[in-house]
Amino acid sequence: QVQLVESGGGLVQAGGSLRLSCAASGRTFRRDVVGWFRQAPGKEREFVAGIVWSGSSTYYADSVKGRFTISRDNAKNTVYLQMNSLKPEDTAVYYCAADTTGWIIRADMNGYDYWGQGTQVTVSS
Repeated sequence: QVQLVESGGGLVQAGGSLRLSCAASGRTFRRDVVGWFRQAPGKEREFVAGIVWSGSSTYYADSVKGRFTISRDNAKNTVYLQMNSLKPEDTAVYYCAADTTGWIIRADMNGYDYWGQGTQVTVSS
């Protein structure tokens, strides 16, 4: 059974940094497109960043461009999201997801096959 497990969330002050990890078990996702999404209270889940299997191409939401960096270590079956210059509006539950059949990064959450349970990120002002 495939499992994606996020970690690294927590409470941080505005301007601070966190690094989220998404580890896969049950299968390798070295050939998958992996995306990070987030959902704030009362809001819809939104795309944050994505990375193709080779790591050669990434894509970011405008709201995080220049502050967040997505990367992957296929040998460790893990994808990371480095978040710098955090703002209170970044507060949300962050989810990673794997697209096992795609070749391009999609911002549409319906394009992803497996999801983690999420990790809470809270940024205080």
